[in-house]
Amino acid sequence: MKRRTLPTAVALTATAALLLTACGSGDDDGGNDKIAGADQQSSKPEPSKEASGAPDEEKPDGVDLSLPKDMNLVFDWDKPKKANEAAAMEDAANFLRAIYRGVDKRTTKDAAITAYSTGEGLHYAETQVNAWIDGGWTATGTLRHYDATTRSSTNGSSVEVAFCADAGKFYGKEVKTGKVLKTKPSIEDFDHYKIIMVKVPTGDGLWQASKVFVETKAAKCQ
Repeated sequence: MKRRTLPTAVALTATAALLLTACGSGDDDGGNDKIAGADQQSSKPEPSKEASGAPDEEKPDGVDLSLPKDMNLVFDWDKPKKANEAAAMEDAANFLRAIYRGVDKRTTKDAAITAYSTGEGLHYAETQVNAWIDGGWTATGTLRHYDATTRSSTNGSSVEVAFCADAGKFYGKEVKTGKVLKTKPSIEDFDHYKIIMVKVPTGDGLWQASKVFVETKAAKCQ
């Protein structure tokens, strides 16, 4: 048992594609030049009300993204040449960090989640974190993200960030007992994601996840 520890009933009733548990939707239209969710409106995030002792490099945009030492998110991808796409890609990574920070802190109210997600993206993040909380799990190990691509909308207000993830060395862990839940390596370790990032209309260069599409058991990521 690793990431995919959600009971079937929970997976079937979830209203958003489940990123962390890989119970997602692979129905996005990859052949359409129009970016799904490109018209999603972004909202300005609320500043954190709590002081943090995290190093400055763990607090982009003034929010704490620090994770436990045993929870390692690796982003093995090249930075795009276009400034907007590079910023959107970095904040897509921050969105994932924010979700796992919520898993670690056992809350959907962490400032990082509201900073890096909006609309359906925010609902998606809350669904992920609540699933882990309800199951009594946290995460441990290394989750690698790679083969990333970016695609901008015509007006430049949204960017699609697509990438693969390998959870072969990333596991669920029971909060109460500390027991690490492992399974044998399989196709279920590989997923392909498309996150629609939208620019916050403040001129601060912040991007938020507005939609998430997941293709589970992604052979193209092996």
